[in-house]
Amino acid sequence: MLLSTVDLVPGKEYVILGLVQGNTIETKNIGRDFTQGLRSIAGGELKAYVDMVNKARKVATDRMIAEAEGLGADAIVGIRYSSSTVTVGASEILAYGTAVQFI
Repeated sequence: MLLSTVDLVPGKEYVILGLVQGNTIETKNIGRDFTQGLRSIAGGELKAYVDMVNKARKVATDRMIAEAEGLGADAIVGIRYSSSTVTVGASEILAYGTAVQFI
């Protein structure tokens, strides 16, 4: 499966199959939140949160790919990511793009 943030794939023609998306909602862990709060006092990267967001982005991407594969897609173009707060301590990561099939 080809994944691209641009809309055109050089040298390829394709038909559009439609919008595909995948999402996940992650919550903070009380222990992690406490230790990361201490880290923010001293400054520096909040590695536990970086790891959490990277994992969430991968889950959302994998779900988007699965949806595209279900449509028989060869690629997903125009991929974008979005995040939003669902409630205090919980955030959604959304991956979306256009599933296409090469001609």
